[in-house]
Amino acid sequence: MNRFQITEYCHELIRQYAPGFACCVDATMGNGNDTQFLSRMVGETGRVFAFDIQETALENTKKRLEKSGCGANTRLILDSHENMGAYVPEEADVIVFNFGYLPGGDHKLATRPETSIPAMEAGLRLLKKGGLMCLCIYSGGDSGHREREAVLTFLKTLDPKKYLVITHEFFNRPNDPPLPVTVHKL
Repeated sequence: MNRFQITEYCHELIRQYAPGFACCVDATMGNGNDTQFLSRMVGETGRVFAFDIQETALENTKKRLEKSGCGANTRLILDSHENMGAYVPEEADVIVFNFGYLPGGDHKLATRPETSIPAMEAGLRLLKKGGLMCLCIYSGGDSGHREREAVLTFLKTLDPKKYLVITHEFFNRPNDPPLPVTVHKL
């Protein structure tokens, strides 16, 4: 495992933060890497809700989960992450976002601030006290820089008495390295 790729780095942060939890949300399912990780973390008694607007993402994630023998505790939802509140019936321990486009997919279909900010707001409402939101912000591509700035601007407005926002930076990597961010609900 390469703990220096952004998703693995965020998985390590989640492992350290909360070794066990009951409800998790993968707000940007993609190819199912985070969904699979969260499914394993919650175990047989927990639940994972995973969202994407692309049928390809659901198909890829379903195959990944079947191949790995996990996923019985997971609900794959074809809808925007900004609507997660309509599907998740309980408070979430962990919510994961990967902003950008589906790896191997159409780069024109990418997350954008117009839906990502409302999705983070929905996630913060769902996140239980003591919960963790982990954001992987990819800023390359046509709209990535605009989304990165919008997300960071939004996060800066969060009430410091209610949330602790920590940005981690791949400081010596060239070409717009991804930015891992954690939001802790106090």
